Amino acid sequence: MASWIAETRKRLYRNVKYQIIRPAPPAAPAPFKAPVVVVGSAPVSNMVKGWQPDFPIITINGSQSAITPWGFSAPDITFLQFNQIEGTNTNAVEVRRVLSGQRTGALYVFLWRKDDRPRLENGLRAFDYQYDSLQIVDRYERMALLDRVAGVKSLELDTESKCSNGMNAVLFAFHNGAPAVIITGINPGSTGHAYNQAGLARAHVQMDKAIVAKLLAQKRPLYTADPKVSEDIGIPLWTGSEWG
Repeated sequence: MASWIAETRKRLYRNVKYQIIRPAPPAAPAPFKAPVVVVGSAPVSNMVKGWQPDFPIITINGSQSAITPWGFSAPDITFLQFNQIEGTNTNAVEVRRVLSGQRTGALYVFLWRKDDRPRLENGLRAFDYQYDSLQIVDRYERMALLDRVAGVKSLELDTESKCSNGMNAVLFAFHNGAPAVIITGINPGSTGHAYNQAGLARAHVQMDKAIVAKLLAQKRPLYTADPKVSEDIGIPLWTGSEWG
């Protein structure tokens, strides 16, 4: 009974606050004019065919390591979950290891307290991760992203009611004008991460699949560079002939 009451209170609080503050989804440094490549950390990813220099690249947590063999020194944008900064679990430790001494363009950190930016900056300095700009994205801004782009309202009460940061990056790209979004290294059905051998399970699987289905039903120009993902989930395969 106590847990039911607590959950009901949380639901009511988040719903009322969301309606009152009417948050805006996070904005990109500039509107996207070319296809956006979103790189996740699923064990298999592929360089985008027909890639052009004006295609912005968004990486998720430690997936920046996947673009190094492709000749990219830094992504245009990185999404980091708050617990990657100071967390002690295997994934957080591995993310900091692969990002140590690296840099990005615009850095978006999700769910860090906005009134504690100095601690965040100190945490990033601790593993020497550099950036051109830093923005904290709170829960309600993330909820707004899902709501405005996919038309799905979620109060984020549990793991399976949230999108992965990879899918949030897809929504972010569309919200900020991307004429197409190409994902690689994003496979809701996979386990493990490209930057370690721990074989950790992936969260948000069902929500990610539901959002992909929703975006495709809306005729959003969503593609994948990974043939297996295209085959398994039904996302059109990017061939390189769609742009230019």
